Amino acid sequence: MKSESASYKAAGVDITAGYRAVELMKEHVKRTKIPGVMDDIGGFGGMFAPPIAGMKEPILVSGTDGVGTKIKLAFLMDKHDTVGIDAVAMCVNDIICCGAKPLFFLDYIACGKNQPEKIAAIVAGVAEGCVRSGCALIGGETAEHPGLMPEDEYDLAGFAVGIVDRSAVIDKNSVKPGDVIIALPSSGVHSNGFSLVRRALDVENADLSAPRAELGGKSLGETLLTPTRLYVKPILALLEQVKVHGISHITGGGFYENIPRCLPDGVSAKIERSAVKVLPIFDLIAKEGNVPERDMFNTFNMGVGMSVVVDAADAEKALAILKENGEDAYVIGEVVAGGEGCVIC
Repeated sequence: MKSESASYKAAGVDITAGYRAVELMKEHVKRTKIPGVMDDIGGFGGMFAPPIAGMKEPILVSGTDGVGTKIKLAFLMDKHDTVGIDAVAMCVNDIICCGAKPLFFLDYIACGKNQPEKIAAIVAGVAEGCVRSGCALIGGETAEHPGLMPEDEYDLAGFAVGIVDRSAVIDKNSVKPGDVIIALPSSGVHSNGFSLVRRALDVENADLSAPRAELGGKSLGETLLTPTRLYVKPILALLEQVKVHGISHITGGGFYENIPRCLPDGVSAKIERSAVKVLPIFDLIAKEGNVPERDMFNTFNMGVGMSVVVDAADAEKALAILKENGEDAYVIGEVVAGGEGCVIC
């Protein structure tokens, strides 16, 4: 018997729209299937057989995050196929900092009204993020919340699990004075600080589609909605050949909060301000929002999406490996004795 409820639909929840959304997203989910996936979409739980062969002490590493108020840009531009990439990136970029290879991802979409084509577009982005990071989308949930959220709005969050052998876990206690700090460029603002972005640039009232010279001819909307860069594959390639002492995903809190997270007590990060390749969008935010530079570096990635700490003797090799894997990496500083956290000078 076909499942449907006229009473539930009258209350604002159309379960048949949910079934339609699931059908539309199946083709996207199929793209992410990798060895270890044991179930098809539609079950009560996503099953995955982790690859533990050759590992002495396999450890699961998990991460969860959302896209934040960047979602507002998707609403304003009526473009919903990229925020899913952000959701995946915010999770897998975190767990790779431990040295863990992402295995699988689950998403959660809450919406005011289930519009199957829109939900499928969101999931298409999630699937693309999974493909780019080599993990599987093994499940998720779409929840219709009439009366709680406007019909045309939604929120998106995700959860990822990765695996690493205990002996391969990134140990920040190996960081020492003299180590080199390498920057991996970001694709833009990524998915943090959008409450400040929206205020500084008056996004709700701005022309989001007009080309802007200060953004290299791109529109403000296109620039801000650019999805978060995924660093999983280049970092995994680096870990295979170089002893990495620390990795930081530069998210909310910017340089001052995130770079120190991979440092032990007794040392600090000395960042050369002139070495940081700041993207034009950040200059625009600072100028139009009258945001002090200290606040900019304490809120945004400023063009550096991830930083890696290696021994000075391994720096050139690390840079070469990262560049071979599509990252235009460069040195932005070094680890020094004493101090507190991160100093930009």
